[in-house]
Amino acid sequence: MADIEELMRELSPEHRKEALDFVAYLLQKQRRKRGEPLRQTWAGALRRYRDTYTALDLQKESLSWRSG
Repeated sequence: MADIEELMRELSPEHRKEALDFVAYLLQKQRRKRGEPLRQTWAGALRRYRDTYTALDLQKESLSWRSG
């Protein structure tokens, strides 16, 4: 830890702020990885449409939604 403190002292105030922001980003990223397991409560929710739409139909529809 002393190494980090020494290096931080050598940085300009602007670069110190940037380094702190980066460390905060890394901590946030680490917390996300340890987060809750993926829930798939939606699984099977569209079962009633199985005979109405094909995967290709849904893909085309989703592209139209994205393009506006």
